[in-house]
Parts: sequence; structure tokens; C-alpha cells
Amino acid sequence: MPITDLLEIKNATLWRGSTRVFYNLTLKIKKNECVAILGPNGSGKTTLLKAINREIYPVQKQHSYIKILGKNNWNIWDLRKNIGVVSNDLHQNYNKNWTGLEVIISGFYSSIGIHGNISKLITKNQINLAKKKLNELGLEKLKNKPLSKMSTGQQRRFILARALVHDPKTLIFDEPTSGLDFSACFDYLKHIRKLSQSGYNIIIVTHHLNEIPPEITRVILLKNGAIAADGKKIDVLTSKVLSQIYEIPICVTNLNGYYMAYPDS
Repeated sequence: MPITDLLEIKNATLWRGSTRVFYNLTLKIKKNECVAILGPNGSGKTTLLKAINREIYPVQKQHSYIKILGKNNWNIWDLRKNIGVVSNDLHQNYNKNWTGLEVIISGFYSSIGIHGNISKLITKNQINLAKKKLNELGLEKLKNKPLSKMSTGQQRRFILARALVHDPKTLIFDEPTSGLDFSACFDYLKHIRKLSQSGYNIIIVTHHLNEIPPEITRVILLKNGAIAADGKKIDVLTSKVLSQIYEIPICVTNLNGYYMAYPDS
């Protein structure tokens, strides 16, 4: 049978250090589904992302698992070819003297920069593919510029290009516009929308409604380590549901497919 689920979690219990975040979590996300995972700080968003990214694992017990594309076990290199995770702060880990092109090439090796033996492994094909991603994201004029000379928005786009070098079918964005001004935020969302429209499976992990582009069709709301709501965006992003989740009166409006929340005073 063909695999239809990108992610299947069944009865998973997940811990972060000494804190139990999820107990018997069950969740499915299908291939080619564009989803937002939304919730307050401390709701479990980061833990769920780390579980998908294989940074943490569920407690081993009978009839409990986390499967990605039908598989329990993944080689991390193979996983990167299927799922690209775009962190909002990965650029901060790079030496600020690294150029944009070097940041992208490092994605082939899941490394922070190019150093040691990695520089001897780089192929002409990898360089050409990195330059292709530069062009797709409008970064060709910045390829030789060091990170220290770039804006946060430009750095963020290079991290996106880094995730794209393996041509994964799924991209997971963690708080994608955090720390960006209006111009950089709108530009970055434009690129996310283009990727979604070109066939990428998009998952956005956020606590901001304005980071959810119109192409997102499903919203999963987390609260206190549990799924509080899950369904079509139009049914979940309502004043009633969000007021219950955040325990304050909230009004929600929809303008051109973007949702915004403001106090209901």
C-alpha cells in the first residue's frame, strides 16, 4: 500500500529533561498537507518539533511509536532528504565570517559551516546546486557576503536555502518570522507561499497567527502538552476557540487569507 502519512504518532509519551510534556499523544499529518502547529509558550510545540526531527524520542512502550513516512527508524542523513527543518536561530551558530554560499553548502553535510575534512568533500555539482538555490531565493548578489554584513532577514533566507539543497518534500518552519521587521517578514512569507504553491509540504510551528499564510489548510492547537483543537483553519482560528485556549477574550479577523487576533475589550 502507498504511504499516505507524513507523520504518525501513536500513544507517545515525551519528556524534556525531568518534565513530561506529552502523555499518550496521538496525531497524524498526511503527505502534501499544509499545517500550522499553534499554541502558547510551554504548550509543547518545541518538544513536538524535536520529536519529528529525531532530537528526542518517546518512552519505549507497547503500541507506541513515532513514524515518519511509515518508518520508525531513520538515518539522520536520509531524514534530511525528506524533511528540511528551518530554524529561526540557526544562523546565530555560524561564524559570522562565513559567506552565504558556504552556509548553503554546509547543508549537504548538516554541519555548521565548512571546516576540517568537509572542505575536501565538496563537489562541483554541490556548488552548482547551491548556486541554483541562491537564484531561486534572490540571493545571488549576496553569495560572497559574510553573515556579519547581512540583515537578519537575509541570514534567514540563507538558512532556508541550506535546507533546500536536499530538495526535501517537506519543510518545517520554526517561528519563521521571529525577530524580523515588516519588510523582511512579508518577504520571507512570500517565499514560504511560493514553496507551498510549488508543491512543498509546509508545516509551520508558531505562536503568532500572522505567521500562518493562506496556503495553510489545517491548524493543530496545543495547550499544556495536549491537542486542544485540530481541524480546518476556518474552524479552529475562531474567536471562541482561541479565547478558550488562551483564557482571555480574543477577537479574530481574516483578511485576504491571513488571520489576526486582538483583544476583545
